[in-house]
Amino acid sequence: MTVIRRISFLAGALALSPIAAMAMDLRLPFGATLEAERFQEFASYPMPVSGWSDGAFESVPAEGAILRQAWRIDASKRTTLQILDGLRTQLVDAGYELLFECAATECGGFDFRFDTEILPEPAMHVDLGDYRFLAAKKPAAENAEYVSLVVSRSSTSGFVQIIQVGAQDTQPEALSTSTKGASAPQELNLGNLPEQLEKNGSIVLDDLAFATGSSALDGDDFASLAALSDYLKRNPNRTIALVGHTDSEGALAGNVALSKKRASSVVALLRDKHGVNSNQISAEGMGFLAPRASNLTEEGRTHNRRVEAILTSTQ
Repeated sequence: MTVIRRISFLAGALALSPIAAMAMDLRLPFGATLEAERFQEFASYPMPVSGWSDGAFESVPAEGAILRQAWRIDASKRTTLQILDGLRTQLVDAGYELLFECAATECGGFDFRFDTEILPEPAMHVDLGDYRFLAAKKPAAENAEYVSLVVSRSSTSGFVQIIQVGAQDTQPEALSTSTKGASAPQELNLGNLPEQLEKNGSIVLDDLAFATGSSALDGDDFASLAALSDYLKRNPNRTIALVGHTDSEGALAGNVALSKKRASSVVALLRDKHGVNSNQISAEGMGFLAPRASNLTEEGRTHNRRVEAILTSTQ
């Protein structure tokens, strides 16, 4: 089953099902946070494939494992169409067929919104005058896969609901967020770190290790930092933000502080050991606000404890 998954960066994942799965990476903008999540091993979902008319809408009876999620996005300058567009493109590129798409009034306004499945407020907010719906299907000889998206916004935030339906014996995996719009950091590959960084805008430094509960690096010899320092020295006009992330154990304020201290340790090592110009590097901390895996499992929490290098240059 092809699934929407957390990968590394979308690269950490929930435990895979026993059924082999090829992953499809559906990426959300940087800073997206998971507000609600529900999973059923086998259930049915009447997915709308038309607007509301004469007291109903047409639907497809999608059956299988169902993952429902609501995400909040810092989207003060993004329209619902801008949020939806990148997700739609990713679905099409992954081989999904678009079955139906509509905006608020053409969907059926109030009636459509309240007759289709929507996760409850405040996790999923729907503005009746500004929302969009999309239904898609990935054909297969058996057990076709379905995805529906609802996108809306408030005055300060965007909201995305994803309902994903797959085979009964395959568990969908959860989404993660990217660090640059619809682009995602790739798995660490030191051979083409410059290309990955400039193409995707960020890269997870997965070889870094910190002492447990500490902001101090566990050692000072990391291949990723040697490669990153070489890139920065060869490109003196480039600037990088080192962004620390934690799992969700503990209070947000403490995790933000710890994540920034860990990023600061990376900055110090790049400056003091590798001789990187301090004007090219800075440290930030996100705490647990940008997970790339579920904090419900130890594996997921391990993936979430990381430092990313984010390209901040605009030219």
